Amino acid sequence: MNFTVLFKAFIAVFVIADALGNAPLFLVLTKGMEIEQRNKVVDKASVVATAVLLAFAFAGQAILDYLNISIGSLEVAGGLLLLLIALQMLNGEIDTPIVEKERDVAITPLAFPLLAGPGTLTTVMLLMSRSPEARLSVVIGIVAAMVVTWFIVRQASRIDRFIGAEGAVIITQLLGFLLAALAVEIGSSGIKELFSL
Repeated sequence: MNFTVLFKAFIAVFVIADALGNAPLFLVLTKGMEIEQRNKVVDKASVVATAVLLAFAFAGQAILDYLNISIGSLEVAGGLLLLLIALQMLNGEIDTPIVEKERDVAITPLAFPLLAGPGTLTTVMLLMSRSPEARLSVVIGIVAAMVVTWFIVRQASRIDRFIGAEGAVIITQLLGFLLAALAVEIGSSGIKELFSL
């Protein structure tokens, strides 16, 4: 068990999922639902998001091999993508998805793209590619992060009352700052690999 890889996977997935910052959005998407119905939606969204992340983590390398994409290129692209998401979080430019009444909000937009978005998918694939000897640690990190995310989303009503609108903005910006640092780390690692002789 590689606890460094496990911790890195946990932090990356948890930060990008941004359960605390998205708590008010989850409330909006489940407005009018009873507590039991809302909890079922959260449960389903969490399971679907976790399954998507794990599937992408294991199938990611095969996709790279098929498309002849190097890990260095993926790291640079992933770093840029994460940096863009981080900048949106810092600037408060994350758009609220428009949800149709007939749509199952557990799948879209809760599971994807809020919990398992492009940034999260890229990150888990990178972590799995960079640590092939510690795949179990990456998987445990992903699952642990999603369990914590599930618990936080389940408490959305309480969290929203506690932190308020301004608190959600502050938390989103703090998580955006951490994500920006992680993006620079991943991108710089890719640049080093691309230009190494």
